[in-house]
Amino acid sequence: MMQAMTAKELEYIADSMSNEDLQIKQCAVAAATMTNVQLQQACSHMVDVHTQHYNTLLNAVQQHQSMAPAQPQS
Repeated sequence: MMQAMTAKELEYIADSMSNEDLQIKQCAVAAATMTNVQLQQACSHMVDVHTQHYNTLLNAVQQHQSMAPAQPQS
């Protein structure tokens, strides 16, 4: 059975998601501005790779969301 993620683990995942999002944006800009078709295709491929990484991290958070402890109401 899976255990709920710790706050530190969630921070690491949030940081990783932020980094992947930045890479997606940078690769998309590079692909849009490239004149060399091979480089453009490589950048477009990297957009897909980083999007997969982002979605994998998002899915991990969503799977553990139901196990997260309830936040105390103040």
